[in-house]
Amino acid sequence: MSLKYANRHGLIAGATGTGKTVTLQVLAENFSNAGVPIFLTDVKGDLSGLALSGTETFKLHEAFTSRAKTIGFDDYAYNSFPVTFWDLFGKQGHPVRTTVAEMGPLLVSRLLELSEPQEGVVNIAFRIADEQGMPLLDLKDLQALLV
Repeated sequence: MSLKYANRHGLIAGATGTGKTVTLQVLAENFSNAGVPIFLTDVKGDLSGLALSGTETFKLHEAFTSRAKTIGFDDYAYNSFPVTFWDLFGKQGHPVRTTVAEMGPLLVSRLLELSEPQEGVVNIAFRIADEQGMPLLDLKDLQALLV
């Protein structure tokens, strides 16, 4: 892709196993090589491999090099790319600044690995906080509301 066309909207869609993730990875690698910053949302972690370079001991190394030769990609090499992970808890990456209210009861329940009855209580707490105009900025606010 020519960089002068990279500011356009695009859509990558397809069935499982058709190369959507690899396409995104190749685009991200090329943008990074050109010095273009990239923001990727990677919920499943499929693109996190950009942070480390591959190795010749990887089980698909032969398949990669064979395919590279087939398509005339002569300078095939493993590279890593600069990556910053965002971390909701701010312990293993760049902290994401958000409030408990913005996360909502479903995400809070999932993060805290709550049972179904506990999730119901959190839903009620969020509704009460919303109806009474009580801010839920952090987990201390939620804890105070529940107490």
